[in-house]
Order: sequence, then structure tokens, then C-alpha cells
Amino acid sequence: MYELPFPPSEDLSRLAPRYYRLLEEEPLTKVRTPAGDEAWLVCGYDLVRDLASSTVLRRGHRTPESAARINDSVVQGGPTEEFDGELERHRRMRKLLTPAFSAKRMLALQESVEERVDALLDELPGPPADLHAGLSQRLPAMVICTLVGAPHEDYELFRSWTSRLSGTGDPEAGRAAQIEFGVYMAELLERKKREPSEDVFSDLAAAGGVELPEAARLAAALLFAGYETTMSRIDLGTVLFARNPAQWAKLTADPGLVAGAVEEVLRMVVTNIQDTGGSVRYAAEDLTAGGATIASGDAVLLAYHAANRDPRVFERPDEFDIARSPNPHLGFGHGMRYCVGNTLARIELRAVFGALAKRFPGLHLAEDGDAPRRRADSVTGGVTELAVGW
Repeated sequence: MYELPFPPSEDLSRLAPRYYRLLEEEPLTKVRTPAGDEAWLVCGYDLVRDLASSTVLRRGHRTPESAARINDSVVQGGPTEEFDGELERHRRMRKLLTPAFSAKRMLALQESVEERVDALLDELPGPPADLHAGLSQRLPAMVICTLVGAPHEDYELFRSWTSRLSGTGDPEAGRAAQIEFGVYMAELLERKKREPSEDVFSDLAAAGGVELPEAARLAAALLFAGYETTMSRIDLGTVLFARNPAQWAKLTADPGLVAGAVEEVLRMVVTNIQDTGGSVRYAAEDLTAGGATIASGDAVLLAYHAANRDPRVFERPDEFDIARSPNPHLGFGHGMRYCVGNTLARIELRAVFGALAKRFPGLHLAEDGDAPRRRADSVTGGVTELAVGW
């Protein structure tokens, strides 16, 4: 049985080599997780899509104390929801969130996101400059504050919470962050009941019947997905462009390619989720997939990152091509858990790479940034710093 994490590739833009073998030979196979438990690893594009669409796979487990663990992370280490009523709660919260991510509200946010990107780039020292510290770490936290209706000056708190929640090396710190975040969100929800505005928590406060634990879990999910994953995509997308100068030249010559460029970044970015196999789910009952029977209670790891390199779907899967079409990537998941904030993430990434292409057509990794170090202690990964010149 294969054991996770697989030995990584030296190239940040490539999967661990074993994933390529599994895509070819064993798109569904049993593995041992970093925590020492068994789980099913799903790599093939069609299998990942099919299983992601199945309501049999849940985030909760009937007996969470006996469920297979992936690692010590608070957000991706094991069951993250209560089993009873999970699907109904998910449908209700999804319905509540739909207005929050409406086209009208996203359009209203777009201008402020673009202004924030420009302001952060104005503050960069150098060159050279650390784009991770100056832009990637800061922008997503600021945007999440706006989204949930938190004061902008609290974005540093949000950064601290997500860093500890996503960490894999100190579970106590992660649980402490979870408690701190829950208290903060309880206070925010109460404040929004008295002083509503155009934001997600005002929507939840006005809806009524939303219990605080649910609201806090939702806010944590928004924080984790909206901050950590966007940050790593900015960083690793920049690395992709720096190592593919012909593609950067295409974008700087034709800014209209930015939408397609972002989709290719979403397909290509490889985060530390590959170390844990993928997004964890648990079978609520026996099901058959890929000729195998997944037993009730078994852990299933949906390897979206591997599915995005499936050669049966993507021609030249390891080639970074900003004009790739079609590009049916699974960068935002699939099925009922498809990322509700996908439009906002796209707005942020288009603003970032559009502004970088316009302002820094000579963008490149600085001499001491040729081999950015992986952020190894986080589920989402990314880099610890990103020194660039222009």
C-alpha cells in the first residue's frame, strides 16, 4: 500500500511523480495517510467528478472518534461536520449564501479589489521585493474582511487565524485559533443584527434561524478557502509565469488573455493538499466506484490536483498554456461542494495578474528567488517568500 505524502517533485509546478503513475494505472487505490490510517485515493478526472457529485460522500462521519484521520490539521485532518442533518444544513446554507455571491455584489466588489491591488503594488519596495509579504498575504485577508463585514483593520487577525487553522504541525494552536475565531464571529453576528450592511454576516443575521455554530463553521470555511487558497494561487501563479516567460509575454502583449490565464493558473497550481491526498470525505453507505467497493465509513480523498493533470482530458497536461481551450479544470471542486466563492476568487486573481502584467512587464524571479521554498507546514502550501524583480 502506498503511503502519503509521496516524495515531491523538485519543480513546484509538477505533481509528485507517483501521481502520474496512479493516473495511468490506478486512478482509485488504497493508501495510508500521514496519520497512519487507510483511505481511498481518487486521482482520475472522471472518477473524481463522479464521486464529488455523490451525496453518499460526506464531510461528517457517524462515529467521528473512529474515523480515519488524515493529519493534525483542524480544517482538513478528519471529519469537519456533524453527520446527522449534514445535507440539509448544507442546502440551507448554500441557499443563504447565494445572494451574498450574486453578480451584483461581486461587481460592486470588483472595483475595490482592483483598487486594493494597485495600492498594495504601490507600497512594494525595491525591486527586488517580496511579493508574498507585500501582496499575496495581504490582499485575500482584506477582501474576506469586506465580504463578511469585518473591520478592515482586523485583516491581520484573519491572517493569524488562517495560518494556525491550516497548520499541520501544531494542532493545539489550530484548536485555539478555532475558539478565538468562533468568539470573534459570535460578536460580529450579534453586531450585524443591530447594524446590518451589505455583507455575508448581515445576510445570515437577517435570515434568522441560523445557529451560531453553523455561522462560525461557515465563516471558517470562507476564511480558509478565501484566504489560504487565493494566497497560494497568487504566489504559485507568479512562479508559473516567471518560469514560462513566453506565456508572460503573451499576457503583457494582450491583457485580454487574463481570464484564460487565470483558469490555467487554477488548473496548474499544485498546493500541499497533494501531501494529504486531497479533499477528505467519508462514505455514508457502501458504494461502488472504479470497479471497487468503498465501504460505509471509509475515508475518500478526492485528488482534484491530480485530476487536473489527467492526460485523458488535458492535452500536454504539464504545459502551462494561458490560451488553453477548453479548460474544464476542477480547481474549485465539483458537485454540491463546488466553491461558492469562485467568482470572487476569479475577480481577485484577474485583478492581480492583470495589474502585474500592466505595471511590471519585466516581472521575473529575483536572483535569490530562483527556487522559492515550499510552505511545508500548511495544508494549502504555497511559498514562504517570493522575491521578484521587474
